[in-house]
Amino acid sequence: MVQDNSLRTLLDADKPTLGTHFMFTDPDIPELIGDTGCFDYGEFTAEYSAFDMPLLYNLARAGQCGNLPLMIKPDQENQGFITQAALGAGFKAVLFTDIRSVEDVDIAHRIIRPDTPDEQGFMGVKLRRPALSSYDTRAYLTDLQSVVFCIMLEKAVALENLDPILEQARTKGVDMTQWGPADFSFSMGDPGLQRSPEIRVYEEKVIAKSLEYGIHPRIEIGAVEQAKRYMDLGVRHFCLGWDRFILRQQLAQLGADMRKLTESL
Repeated sequence: MVQDNSLRTLLDADKPTLGTHFMFTDPDIPELIGDTGCFDYGEFTAEYSAFDMPLLYNLARAGQCGNLPLMIKPDQENQGFITQAALGAGFKAVLFTDIRSVEDVDIAHRIIRPDTPDEQGFMGVKLRRPALSSYDTRAYLTDLQSVVFCIMLEKAVALENLDPILEQARTKGVDMTQWGPADFSFSMGDPGLQRSPEIRVYEEKVIAKSLEYGIHPRIEIGAVEQAKRYMDLGVRHFCLGWDRFILRQQLAQLGADMRKLTESL
């Protein structure tokens, strides 16, 4: 069934947003995230997970139980199929990876936008979850138009072509950019760059240029105390934490604390 995209509502109202990543494929995870009431959306990092189409349906259902819209991050190799399957399941946002050129922005736009004279996308009417309650193609069109459109800027070649990419992104209605320091460092031939002070020059360029073109920069962080620096740079949209790392950190802390307590036994 078609449900309102609350993430789109926040962006249209120029409100800050907060998401969190999840890699685990148990539908309990998005439901738990939603039940906290602390997050505006959950990002399923499909690029790093093993899953099938029925799982996308169950993740979307679970997110809706907790009033949590879901974003999907597909691998670029199969992004067309996976993205359209996710939207058909009820996901409300897409983060496209590995953007290198203006053409990559165009491809991503066509994948998620409706096949109308104005939008010129590839999405026709698909009898998936949004069409189960009724065959109202007007509501379906509105739902497609509300999908939040995000792109990763994480390649050296993307920064070389940053202005034309961002100009096209603005033209095609990209809502948010996401800086990717790990892939950027890899593409520069220096994997260690991401953890050095030198990375900040590139990172701050992406943030400043995104703001210049009127596109929200979003930043991924692993701890709350990392946010302040980015807020001072004008960032208002964050994705905080990854379920796998949160679980590992909490297990390690609980285990270490309990081991310390029982040392004298």
